[in-house]
Amino acid sequence: MLTNKTVLVGVSGGIAAYKAVEVVSRLVRLGAEVHVLMTAAAARLVAPLTFQALSGHPVQIDLLAEQKHGHVDHVYLARRADLLIVAPCTANTLAGLAAGSAGDPVAVAALGVSAPVLVCPAMEEHMWAHPLTQANARRLREIGYHLLDPRDGRLASGLHGQGRLPEPEDIVAAAVQLLAPARRDLTGRRVLVTAGATREPLDPVRFISNRSTGKMGFAVAAAAAARGAEVVLVAGSGNLAAPPGVELVRVETALEMYTAVMTRADWCDIVVGAAAVSDYRPAVYHEHKVKKQDGNLTVEFVRNPDILRELGQKKRPGCLLVGFAAETTDVVDYARRKLQEKNLDLIVANNVSEEDAGFATDTNRVVLIGRTGKPDALPLLSKEAVAAAIWDRVVSLL
Repeated sequence: MLTNKTVLVGVSGGIAAYKAVEVVSRLVRLGAEVHVLMTAAAARLVAPLTFQALSGHPVQIDLLAEQKHGHVDHVYLARRADLLIVAPCTANTLAGLAAGSAGDPVAVAALGVSAPVLVCPAMEEHMWAHPLTQANARRLREIGYHLLDPRDGRLASGLHGQGRLPEPEDIVAAAVQLLAPARRDLTGRRVLVTAGATREPLDPVRFISNRSTGKMGFAVAAAAAARGAEVVLVAGSGNLAAPPGVELVRVETALEMYTAVMTRADWCDIVVGAAAVSDYRPAVYHEHKVKKQDGNLTVEFVRNPDILRELGQKKRPGCLLVGFAAETTDVVDYARRKLQEKNLDLIVANNVSEEDAGFATDTNRVVLIGRTGKPDALPLLSKEAVAAAIWDRVVSLL
């Protein structure tokens, strides 16, 4: 996805520097050429050798050290860069960027690049909220920098507040959008995506669920929004953040997901059912914890509504319905049957027993099956790349 793109990753001295390791790893896996620049403080938190091993390139820490590229390194890298990411960006580095400081490789790179700059602040809540920090953030936006605001959560101090570095997947998703802007071929379309696992409670302590994390569905929603669609994402349990430009509706059970989807069925033009919805739920919910007893415990289950099947039965002319088939055997045969039985226009099938393409992975290996034509088996790709391929196919159906 990012082949032939050169990305500079500037790491400043916040405790969240460890997350930059995952950012670099993800960028490399997407095909980017990555060069890491570090402040002296950052190098005390994460060993430069870690970044060198991941990126395959020397790490620049000292502007006056031996030049590794046979040129003035910061000039050479700045001219090659397609994107500069500063993650984490401490309050000190943010102030330096806003003031045009040139005291370390990260700041010098920011002054030297003509490419987009993505700044990801991370600091204590009171530092982020300070008027001077906010003024610096506004200044950077005014001159064209892209900022991902820090997230709410637990901070290094042990307190909770807005100051956490955005998660690596969110940073990389923003980078992909800046490096490879998606076509706006879904502008004007209303898209409903379901994602993640539902939970069917037995009592206040226990529930029945599955291994889905929602990563694939969230990637599908993010890709649709980037291509111009108005997107509602109905998601089961999990802690993934809402993709940019996506309305996130959280649900817990299959019945809650059914209600959330059906109340919006007449609103949307395209439905992508990527959620792993529980087929059954316990027939009886116990208001108090079921206590251990002698012998076995028998639980009766009842069927949950089949959301995709009902959508297929009620599908309006011009509405497209895309399903997912997570299988462990006879993947294509089961997926074809599901395509026909549920009146789908496209189904995305994968073997979830594969270690690199099942639940909770960052990659997927899928087969796209339509009503006509041969199945399209995609190679192992990032879930973001799979999402892009799905939307390419949907657009062709439109």
